[in-house]
Amino acid sequence: MGKTGKITIFDILNYTWFALFTLACFFPFYYLFINTISNNDLSSKGLVMFYPRGFHLNNYMEVFKIPGLGTATLVSIGRTVIGTLLTVAASGFLGYLFTKNIMWCRKFWYRFLIVTMYFNAGLIPWFLTMRNLGLFNNFLVYIIPGIVAPFNIILVKTFIESTPIALQESAQIDGAGYFTIFRKIVMPLITPILATIAIFTAIGQWNSFQDTLFLVTDSNLFTLQFILYRYLNNATSLATMMKASQGGLGADLAHMQTATSIRTTVSMIVVIPILLVYPFFQRFFVKGILIGAVKG
Repeated sequence: MGKTGKITIFDILNYTWFALFTLACFFPFYYLFINTISNNDLSSKGLVMFYPRGFHLNNYMEVFKIPGLGTATLVSIGRTVIGTLLTVAASGFLGYLFTKNIMWCRKFWYRFLIVTMYFNAGLIPWFLTMRNLGLFNNFLVYIIPGIVAPFNIILVKTFIESTPIALQESAQIDGAGYFTIFRKIVMPLITPILATIAIFTAIGQWNSFQDTLFLVTDSNLFTLQFILYRYLNNATSLATMMKASQGGLGADLAHMQTATSIRTTVSMIVVIPILLVYPFFQRFFVKGILIGAVKG
């Protein structure tokens, strides 16, 4: 609005643009959802676009019967929670250490850290390294490789450098050690950037499936995203099997499983948890990114 409190043409155009942009971001999730609760026959023909047709919840009931889905959910939750906590803790403390001039070879290690963001050995050396470290068919393959994240450490370091150094110095004069200063002084100040890192890490952990694809053959360690990847690739054959179990030609076409119903339903099951978690961290997101990006 202008200084007089009146709505200007710019305000109208601005609100309209952001409303359309929000709608464009929201619609794909809405489209997935309405197709999971609509007539499967109409959905497979692309006739469900803007509102549900033939409401039912049979798709969710059938998809939850997929073997291994429950175990995969627990594995995904475990890797997301543990991986996020350890990555946030490591990013916070290492970012704090890199602000200290007394750190041994600080400039060398910081430059070495940055170099790893631009160069990597490739897929085959990565696979051989993970296998030689004993991470093949090991739950820790989801946790250990992602603990030290250079980009996150740089964000934390930059954020800490934007906070008053006098607080740390006064605590040090009073006899506090580095761990105490980090825990009682620094951590409360850098909560926004830690929350931002937690969002990035949690989404990355939840959505990851390539580590499972290359390094896990034990079905008890499959993640939810890997189950999604596998069933998306085999949705047609899986739908045929489900049709046979539901009675074949004698079954109700509205509720009979199709490749489209399986794809949309499994996708919604995977997406919903992260959508529910994100709003709780969103208020920290903008502040954390802006302050963390002020200095280089």
